[in-house]
Amino acid sequence: MKNKILKEILDWTKAIGFALILAFAIRHFVFATSIVEGTSMDPTLEDGERVMYNKFVYLVGEPERGDIVIIQRPTKNYVKRIIGLPGDTVEVTEDHTLYVNGEKVEQDYLNQQAIQGTRAFPEKEVPEDEYFVMGDNRIVSKDSRNGLGFINHDEVIGRSELVIYPFDEFNWTR
Repeated sequence: MKNKILKEILDWTKAIGFALILAFAIRHFVFATSIVEGTSMDPTLEDGERVMYNKFVYLVGEPERGDIVIIQRPTKNYVKRIIGLPGDTVEVTEDHTLYVNGEKVEQDYLNQQAIQGTRAFPEKEVPEDEYFVMGDNRIVSKDSRNGLGFINHDEVIGRSELVIYPFDEFNWTR
């Protein structure tokens, strides 16, 4: 009877230990969460939403234009959209039109106010191993145009996948 109880305790200890190690590995290498601070990604992501981001995706691949990424800086993390890849040229004309590599970019994820709020800037070439990012709320976003500059490949720590909180906003972010 005593051996049976000890065996049961040992089995439970192993199962709980394995579950904790697995949870740690998933949290550390695959998925994590971040809180959206501010309105720079409105209307796609709102202030206070908690997003789950995929850390593994960029260990096996590269960010793509349009990805919503988590950027790690020493003072805080930022959530922005990749607009320009290494080697791309990016510009916004006086009529608020975004061009990447000389081609007009349709931005279906933006509302008209955000498009009209995109200030013009001259063509910029994105350096190797860096990205050009912008928030979806172009009027207030601190991004590659003003303050963040180009984003180094190593600063991109994951791709936003889901809004997980508040629960009534549960949704894919792509």
